[in-house]
Amino acid sequence: MTGDGRGVRVTLCRDPLEFAALAGRWDALHRRCPTATPFQSHAWLHSWWLSYGTPGRLRVVLAHRGDRLVGAAPLMLTHRPMPLLVPLGGTISDFSDILVDAERATEALTALERGLHRAAAHTVVELREVRPGAAAESLFEAWTGARGRLTDSTCLELPAEPVGTLIGRMPGSRAQRTRAKLRRIDALGVECRAVPGHRVAEALGTLLRLHELQWRGRGVNPEHLRPRFHAHLVRSARRMVPDGQARVREFLLDGEVVAADLALGSAGLTGGYLYGVHPRLRERKVDVSAMLLRELARQAAESGGGVLSLLRGEEGYKGHWGPEPVVNQRLLLARSSLEPLLRLRASQVAVRDRAARTVKARFPAARDWRDRLGALPSAGLSVMGRR
Repeated sequence: MTGDGRGVRVTLCRDPLEFAALAGRWDALHRRCPTATPFQSHAWLHSWWLSYGTPGRLRVVLAHRGDRLVGAAPLMLTHRPMPLLVPLGGTISDFSDILVDAERATEALTALERGLHRAAAHTVVELREVRPGAAAESLFEAWTGARGRLTDSTCLELPAEPVGTLIGRMPGSRAQRTRAKLRRIDALGVECRAVPGHRVAEALGTLLRLHELQWRGRGVNPEHLRPRFHAHLVRSARRMVPDGQARVREFLLDGEVVAADLALGSAGLTGGYLYGVHPRLRERKVDVSAMLLRELARQAAESGGGVLSLLRGEEGYKGHWGPEPVVNQRLLLARSSLEPLLRLRASQVAVRDRAARTVKARFPAARDWRDRLGALPSAGLSVMGRR
């Protein structure tokens, strides 16, 4: 698929080798897209495809102006529950979006809309977990065919500030308790160290072992124990750590690694993705959430702006920090002739959401109510809430 308009060429990438070769140009576009999150980086998406992609289903719409990549919509074709074009990254990614070069935004969006109309000749485009203000919202507003908007997961966000500033936003008694918890961590001698690139694979192996140990007997998310998930984390983090898009940390007590976490970051967002903790820390009365959030807040503040995202999920401990709820969107796009198909998909989603609310009400202690519905378990339960 090719086309020219205002000097922009539109192509459809269906070849995984071609997608792999886009790394340099993709990374440059990612840096020029102010709304991009770490989940739109080439390292994350290409690694995800290698672990979770289905041969023959890759559909990445690309917009070039000369040799410069100015827009990209990373998608794949699925046939369940109907023909859909859905974002790469799947349920283990907390956000999805398209990439648009800020310097060429209007022409890039026009080109991507044209390309998506062609790529989705017989399907609905379903963009899950779109953050408010994302580039995909601009595409949605410009779309000339049928469209629909539904709510998706709720995320909680804090300012990208050091933990002392965040504690200062708390009510007095809660702030005092939190400071006391951090002093206890320091008094015990818990040390935090960043893992260099050459130790990423080893450290992530430790993280996943601690993660399994932490949730043993309490319903660990089975996806986190699968080799494909492990392989994805190692592949993506090996590229993202040297580029500053990810940070792996280890926490030591008496010389032993007792906790580890993986945090992802972009120019506008820092979020804790996954962690593992040895039960020994809880036995020593360590507040794990405070320990992890202090380092995550430090990382967010060093990034120079944006937000500290607690990612998906509304677990009670997050509310202690006074975060702002932000609701992701599910955007549906289709040709005008496919409006009945789009409405059918919207109805399916609405029915499923009603069922999910019922399940959540019956199982209020469940960390991820979607697991009760038999969906692929989501990894997006944030820095201290993932299982």
